[in-house]
Amino acid sequence: MKPLDLVRLIFGNLSRRKARVALTAIGVVIGTSAVVILVSLAIGLQRNANEQLYGIGDLTQIQVSPAYEMTEGMVVSVSVGGGVKDPGQPQPARLLTNSALDELRAIPGVESVIPREYLMTGVLIKYQKLEGGVGVIGVESDDLASLGLEAIEGGTELGRGVVVIGAMVPNNFYDPRIRPGQEPPPPPQLLGQQIQFIVSKYDEQGNEIRKNLSLRVTGVLKETRGESDWTVYFPLDQIKSLNEWSQGRRVNYNKEGYSQVVVKVQDVNQVLDISDQITQMGFQAFTPQSFVQGINNFYVILQFIFGGVGAIALLVAAIGIANTMAMSILERTREIGLMKAVGATNRDVLAIFLGEAAGIGFIGGLGGVIIGWLAGQGINVIALVYLANQAGQQGGPPPSVAVYTPIWLPLFALIFSTIIGMISGLYPALRAATMIPVLALKYE
Repeated sequence: MKPLDLVRLIFGNLSRRKARVALTAIGVVIGTSAVVILVSLAIGLQRNANEQLYGIGDLTQIQVSPAYEMTEGMVVSVSVGGGVKDPGQPQPARLLTNSALDELRAIPGVESVIPREYLMTGVLIKYQKLEGGVGVIGVESDDLASLGLEAIEGGTELGRGVVVIGAMVPNNFYDPRIRPGQEPPPPPQLLGQQIQFIVSKYDEQGNEIRKNLSLRVTGVLKETRGESDWTVYFPLDQIKSLNEWSQGRRVNYNKEGYSQVVVKVQDVNQVLDISDQITQMGFQAFTPQSFVQGINNFYVILQFIFGGVGAIALLVAAIGIANTMAMSILERTREIGLMKAVGATNRDVLAIFLGEAAGIGFIGGLGGVIIGWLAGQGINVIALVYLANQAGQQGGPPPSVAVYTPIWLPLFALIFSTIIGMISGLYPALRAATMIPVLALKYE
């Protein structure tokens, strides 16, 4: 029997029993639509979570700092001089010296290694009549764009006599002369303005010694909801000089190491592997990608759970298909005997009934995919309106999607429902194919 003739015969047989086929296919429609809606919901939640997590930092970056080790209640370290370690203070297991940075740069897939240091003393910032506190970080880079930071105003270049500030730094300013009940002044516009940085330290007698710096703001960074929002960025050599002044000694990075370095990776897919290599080298490594990976693993499991719930409905529908096909064979026993009498083989009969079962699964699957997609779009509109209102009240960005249906999901659901229908009709089709023609023709 030719394939085209087989298809025509299958759909001709199904069209003779429209009501029965429709009732049986409804179960497949429900199961398939449940699979499409629930899995689309899980995928939408995953995409929404990833969009929110992408604001926590550049996923191609790894924050590396010295690791600490302990043995039997005593803190020890591998110090540069090999001397006795202080048991009362945690000590670095390995220092981030310049030679260690060269080892990090040699790791395949590493694009750059950028040291950074905090200002290790008190600092007060002043602008006109306003003052406040701020975190100060020095970066060994001429451009903060190398750290994945973007400017919303001005530029990201660093240099002598200039600084780049985070988006929330203006909010740190206050008027010390304001009286209770008075309206606080609005955050100042600092781009292009001179800010006074008053760095202080204390001598052995407890007297405060101050150092005044006047620096111009050349850039305001785009908000990231991270550390950079509240930070003022300096060139690293200037922070080193200030730290030497506050500590009263020279800082030698070849011996003492840096407090932290940023490792920039070429491909986001290599981040976790490179992070593990850095940890094995004796350093602490942190990357936002680990959070994203954990969230993705959770939502993949959620997709399987939601898909399993829909598959249960398909299982119930499969029982209905098997029952419909079994009743159909009983009603068409003489028809089967006649087909065999005129030359139809067991294979032909098997193909006809398997095709009818698969056809019911295909029709139900097609209806389920359409209904599931339409229902998903309706849920998406309602959910986005609600979530946008919630985000507006909380001051966060609205989500771009709540229910997302990738192109592979409808195709998978349609193929899966068709296969389920075929499997359900396997036993009745085998019974039909193995009937003895003489007995089938005598069946009443």
